[in-house]
Amino acid sequence: MNKFIAIVGSNSKKSTNREFLQYMQSHFQNQAEIELVEIKDLPLYKKSADKYVPELALDIAKRIEAADGVIIATPEYDHSIPAALSSALAWLSYGIHPFVDKPVMITGASYGSLGSSRAQAQLRQILDSPEIKARIMPSSEFLLGHSLQAFDENGDLKDKQLITQLDGLFKDFLQFVNISKQLNNANVVNKQKAAEFSWDKD
Repeated sequence: MNKFIAIVGSNSKKSTNREFLQYMQSHFQNQAEIELVEIKDLPLYKKSADKYVPELALDIAKRIEAADGVIIATPEYDHSIPAALSSALAWLSYGIHPFVDKPVMITGASYGSLGSSRAQAQLRQILDSPEIKARIMPSSEFLLGHSLQAFDENGDLKDKQLITQLDGLFKDFLQFVNISKQLNNANVVNKQKAAEFSWDKD
């Protein structure tokens, strides 16, 4: 059984993105082991002369490296991902590169009708950056709009059509992960290039 890390892309104590990942954890428990990871206790990203990386970021990086894939649920603020998620991804690409060639499924929930669509598009760009270089599942947007009304009293999604869509996308992700395991011939070089990349160099 595959093991996935599910990153709650919010530092809010009450987040429908956390609620959604908890639903996925339960709903797909017979297909994969999904471990939720919080970013809310990470400090704001800041470069330092000694390239210090917080212990929590190092721990999250180890979990990502050991996992078969990553699921990220992002809210949308001002047409973009939250500052907390951006900061977390900066830590996770600062001298450490756990995302290189790692299969990633992007999801997201928002209070409005668009379900974090713009934030998800931005997140794809960030994950494809030279320092991160994740392997993002294509054509896989899952947009949970009106998320405050999306769950019942048991924490389950109410909309049967959305559940069917999610089931299909998760099945695709399982196949994507298995295919990705055969596409790692350049992984060592890719990690080296990520480690050597710097925006400060010409």
